[in-house]
Amino acid sequence: MSGSHRELADLALAAARSAAELVRERARGEVTVAATKSSDVDVVTEADRASEALIRAHLRAARPEDGFLGEEGADVASTSGVRWIVDPIDGTVNFLYGIPQYAVSIAAEVDGVVVAGVVVDVQGRTEYVGHLADGAEPDTATRDGAPISVRGPAPMAQRLIGTGFSYDREVRVLQAQAVTRLLPLVRDVRRLGSCALDLCFVAEGRLDGYVEEGVNLWDHAAAGLIARIAGARTELIGGVGGLDLMVCGPAHGFDELMALVRTVGF
Repeated sequence: MSGSHRELADLALAAARSAAELVRERARGEVTVAATKSSDVDVVTEADRASEALIRAHLRAARPEDGFLGEEGADVASTSGVRWIVDPIDGTVNFLYGIPQYAVSIAAEVDGVVVAGVVVDVQGRTEYVGHLADGAEPDTATRDGAPISVRGPAPMAQRLIGTGFSYDREVRVLQAQAVTRLLPLVRDVRRLGSCALDLCFVAEGRLDGYVEEGVNLWDHAAAGLIARIAGARTELIGGVGGLDLMVCGPAHGFDELMALVRTVGF
């Protein structure tokens, strides 16, 4: 049984809160690299692993037949139709360096469609929650319980764009060249270090757009849903470096943003 979208969001929020508390506690001590993944700058800490283990246990206790896709552990197949998509610390490099811009991200997918998502800013303690309509309850996207929506229309020269860079050094060169071409055409560019939080910033109007190549499903599953409910569009396309490119922006100016992203070479 899948459960209501609101129930899935509530369960995700409870798990994310517990994981965020664990990560905050680990941040008070010495943070060290436990392993690397795709490159020597793509790091994993023991806190990443502990956070994911806690989330898995929390969700499994409530819904043992659900599937699980996490950044750090083995995939688990679903027999219920529900799969959880988890990033235990989105922004691990920020966490490693003590920069307070990282989050716990949990999404619930039902029969292949993301229906609920939670992003908790670990140090800021801000909670972004979204879920699709359930019966009489409409699509909902909130920040600390209050509804959020994207920023209003703005000319491209007045749009603030978020971005990020791949762990692949060759792809980074291509991304840097694209950003160099983008900068004169927009208000400015921000590289904050957490895909999930950047997408939530689009959702609440703190950014006018976001573009990054090299994202994974756990980076954007929850936050992408929140952004779409809040009035954004998201598209996942092929990037110049051959990796997945996420583009997100308010629906009312999205086509113009996508055209610019392609023109400057992302």
